[in-house]
Amino acid sequence: MMSLVGAKVPAQDSSSVYNRLFLEAVVERQKGNDTAAFDLLQRCVQINPNAAESHYYLAHYYLKLKKNKEALACFEKAARLEPSNTTYTETLAEMYVSLADYKNAIALWEKIFETDGSREDVLEMLFRLYQMDDNLDMAINSLTRLEVLEDKNEGISFAKSEILTRLGKKEEAIDEIRKLAEHYPSDLNYKGLYADILMQNDYDNEALKVYNEILDEEPDNNRAQMSIRSYFLKTGDTAKADSMTMKILLNKNTTGEGREYLLRQLISEEGNDGVDSIKVLSCFETIQRSDCRSADIGLLQAAYMRMKNMPSDSVERVLRQVMTFAPDNAPASLQLIYLEYERGNFEQVLKLAATSSQYNPEEMAFYYFEGMSLYQQDDKDGALNAFRKGVSVINDRSNPDIVSDFYSVLGDLYFQKGMRSEAYAAYDSCLQWKPDNYGCLNNYAYYLSEMGEQLEKAEQMSFKTVKNDPKNATCLDTYAWVLFKLERYAEAKVYIEQALQNEEDTVSHVLYEHAGDICAMGGFTEKAIEYWKIALQRDPQNKAIQRKLKHKKYIRQ
Repeated sequence: MMSLVGAKVPAQDSSSVYNRLFLEAVVERQKGNDTAAFDLLQRCVQINPNAAESHYYLAHYYLKLKKNKEALACFEKAARLEPSNTTYTETLAEMYVSLADYKNAIALWEKIFETDGSREDVLEMLFRLYQMDDNLDMAINSLTRLEVLEDKNEGISFAKSEILTRLGKKEEAIDEIRKLAEHYPSDLNYKGLYADILMQNDYDNEALKVYNEILDEEPDNNRAQMSIRSYFLKTGDTAKADSMTMKILLNKNTTGEGREYLLRQLISEEGNDGVDSIKVLSCFETIQRSDCRSADIGLLQAAYMRMKNMPSDSVERVLRQVMTFAPDNAPASLQLIYLEYERGNFEQVLKLAATSSQYNPEEMAFYYFEGMSLYQQDDKDGALNAFRKGVSVINDRSNPDIVSDFYSVLGDLYFQKGMRSEAYAAYDSCLQWKPDNYGCLNNYAYYLSEMGEQLEKAEQMSFKTVKNDPKNATCLDTYAWVLFKLERYAEAKVYIEQALQNEEDTVSHVLYEHAGDICAMGGFTEKAIEYWKIALQRDPQNKAIQRKLKHKKYIRQ
């Protein structure tokens, strides 16, 4: 309940009735019985129209009823009856603001400040309201009064300078920041702000003089160096701008983020005023040969080189340089691993993955590339172990997409090794992490159909993949084969024909063999023979297809 200090109750005979009704209203209000409280408060103001507290509470109920006019009248009466009650006055002032009645709101807030001249929050409110009322002179006046309470500071000075600029008083706007700098002579940041506003208003020579004064006091002042670089660029002095660029990049006071920002800026300037890739790369190389080198700069250089389509060997050199002083940098090692994997250098991938996983044992990607490289070398047991290691580091923060892919590949490996129950469990885990992993859905459905198990589940999973990508030949083939296993031959024929239409000329024998099997069981023997012949052309040693052609019928394997 808000403070009602100073509330008065009439002393007439009706006061006891009023007090009782008002107390009942407060009790009902606290119980949440708004209707009862509202009715009681209305009776209260009938008995005592000068009871400020009843008008105040009634106003809140009118607000709930969306009756702003009645609410405003009650707030105004409560504040008029007890002008010393700041709760009533401030609530009325806030009501005026909500109604965009800024003049009345300003008058009340000024009155509140007259009562308590120490309230910074009131001056901040007045500053905002005077701007809303387009009275910028009084907005500045509010800031000046606030400055008396808070002392001169960056926030107030900049706000005053900005308004003065809007008023077209450029000289006064600049002078405001000058006074801030003079008020804190030992803080070179404020002196830099003064030079910045001079530069922004085309007082370039005056700005340069201030920047040089800063550098006289602090030769490695990064802010001044950045501003002087901007000055040289603005005046077209490319050589001096380049010199300052290198000073900033090699300045021990420049943060890593600052170097990256400047390098990105340099990249964005490429093509202008003699900035080219040679100059950009020279900056990268100079940094990486200095004590200011960092893994992040190296990664940015590698990204830039890829953007410029530079040879992968050059990118690799940069990444390997990063690894010499930051062997635990996971992004750099992953990029190296990816380069080697793309080249088919699986031994190098395994070596890098083994080393990197020691530094970053929770990075699943290392185990992924390790497993895939072993699989490419036909070491399925090794691949299985690698993916098991990856699964073992899964936690609540793991990326669901990556975890899902791990379980999907793990399921494929288990199935290839004849470990069906483990494969199904892995697939189920995959789909728990990502229900729309379509690769998993397709493979899971196909393997179930091959085993003749859970065919209804297989049909539902496979249909999702077809719905997602209705022209994907692999998904269409799987769905057709599941339907075939469910003895829904007519539907299966429709989908296998769609698969053949959407497959490239390099389609494997399996698709044509499936098409032949489906046609044979659907009563289209001649068409089945045609498909089996094509399948045999693509796999001449296939005994199963030979038997089907010999007997001119589907033979279950």
